[in-house]
Amino acid sequence: MKILFACFILFSSAFCTDGKIVFEKYCWGCHHQTSLAFGPSFKEIANHRTNGEIIAHINKPENSYKNLGYKRTVMPAFELTSDEYEAISTYILSFKSNKKD
Repeated sequence: MKILFACFILFSSAFCTDGKIVFEKYCWGCHHQTSLAFGPSFKEIANHRTNGEIIAHINKPENSYKNLGYKRTVMPAFELTSDEYEAISTYILSFKSNKKD
């Protein structure tokens, strides 16, 4: 039973994607968690976008930048796995302010 449980843990963790790792691999050059960099901070993004908007913009920024209020976009499109899209979106949304504006 212990071996079966250990295999389950190893199998599960192999398929879990960490949003912070996705951030460090793809986003860090232009975005920071709480301060303005080349692109908006994750805190700014989280306070103004939904999960779907975040994923759509990462996947095809050329299709969504106007709807998000930008005059242009320099963000490249990223083809990630569905787990990576969900992980990075969840990570970004974790910076959402608790206060109501």
